[in-house]
Amino acid sequence: MAGLLPSIGRAEFLPPSAEAAETAPVQPAGPGPGSWDAVFRLAARLRRLGQEGLDPASYAIPPDGLGASDPAAFHAGVYHAANAAMGDLVLARLRQPSGRGDVLRDPAAADFPRWQAELVGAAEPARVIDRAADLPEGAAVLRAELARAAGIVAAGGWQPIAPGAATLDPGLVDAVRVPALRARLRAEDPVLAAARDGGATYDAPLEAAVRRWQAANGLEADGRVGAISQGLLNRPASWRVAQLRAALDLRRNAARPGEERRVEVNIPDFQLTVMEGERALLRMAVVVGKPARATPTMRARLTTVQFNPTWGVPERNAREDLLPRFRRDPAGMTAKGFRLYSVLGGERIEVDPAGVDWSAVRADRFPYLIRQDAGDGNALGRIKFIMPNADDIYLHDTPDRSLFGRPDRAFSSGCIRLGQPDALLAVVLEGMGWDAARIARAYDSRQTQTIALRRSLPVRLHYSTVTVEGGRARVRPDVYGLDQAYAREMDRGAVRVALSGGVVR
Repeated sequence: MAGLLPSIGRAEFLPPSAEAAETAPVQPAGPGPGSWDAVFRLAARLRRLGQEGLDPASYAIPPDGLGASDPAAFHAGVYHAANAAMGDLVLARLRQPSGRGDVLRDPAAADFPRWQAELVGAAEPARVIDRAADLPEGAAVLRAELARAAGIVAAGGWQPIAPGAATLDPGLVDAVRVPALRARLRAEDPVLAAARDGGATYDAPLEAAVRRWQAANGLEADGRVGAISQGLLNRPASWRVAQLRAALDLRRNAARPGEERRVEVNIPDFQLTVMEGERALLRMAVVVGKPARATPTMRARLTTVQFNPTWGVPERNAREDLLPRFRRDPAGMTAKGFRLYSVLGGERIEVDPAGVDWSAVRADRFPYLIRQDAGDGNALGRIKFIMPNADDIYLHDTPDRSLFGRPDRAFSSGCIRLGQPDALLAVVLEGMGWDAARIARAYDSRQTQTIALRRSLPVRLHYSTVTVEGGRARVRPDVYGLDQAYAREMDRGAVRVALSGGVVR
């Protein structure tokens, strides 16, 4: 019997109380209030957990043949598997996913022991699994989208569009790439699938489908398929499956936000929202970290704003971004307000960039500290929003407004550039006596001024590529690959039961 009831590698995912609840034997003494047929239906339901984004192989579901050869073992094994699966449906497969500072679970609100009692006492335990599967917000929509994506994968996925030097533009005739583009989009777009096949010509129905796809994926909907669009189109269909699996699990047992005013930044959507309860007070475009310098997910509190900030340049930015600029034009960098310092005996000493032999300065041994003075050209703009955190990430203005018109906005070194910094400033300073005239005076002084907020605001930098909007799933590009990593972590520790009844790891 012990071989039929493994811990299935779940301990690393669970807080102690949840681990004890899930690994405790939970089963009726006999077949239970229901019939043996209900136990077989429960086993069959567990084998369909793939529709919830969970891998049935993770739960050691005994084969039906064991029900004839060893009914007691079959009964015990099915209920053990059901208990483990229900724990993942109610409490989430990943309780504390690696590197996800945005995820906060609420196991007390989930009341998992109540679900265990319902499972044991139900005449039709498969229905308890059904109800647990419906817990995530938007579960029905996400399951339908997952089923569609999984069907595409099962059918062989889609063929990549062959690379080419030229952008695919409306009206183009290409006997290889245009049919490949049409086939790729037909797999996802029922409108295009029902349209007449234009063959090698990039016709109007195909252009409309490209625009729809670009808009849904956060790209400029211009109908032109260049390197960026083609790169995303050529990602395998399995990426979409991973995103939807992660989206379902992230919603399980997610802590509900309170009524307190808060700042939410959805990193892959490049958008900041100020919320109060369920009401959005402000939305704006933001620029987030490029993939090589990804903005970390986190929860913090906004405590301070700083007018006319100086910029203490991080070491990586100094080595990789500013060193080449100092080599080219040290005088120009000085004119932009950059100051150079060396540290001797613990004391910071300013160095004249014009006197440095920049050809001898190596990036891997960069010896200087760099600071940029406050001013019109300062990289942080005129206002900085400080939320103390280990990664030194903050929200800030920027003098470069050109990127906010782009649909893809992953270009920063990790911090969040704000499309409407003054609008956010008005929200966070509300009730503190800072009217427009006083704010203007603070800006015009050109002096660095730090203001502590009367009441700090919660800030969440989260990574949600999938949202449910108007009854439909909207899936954005997984710009940092975090959904792929999440799905891989979900599959750790999977086990299955061999026909003999033993556990195969």
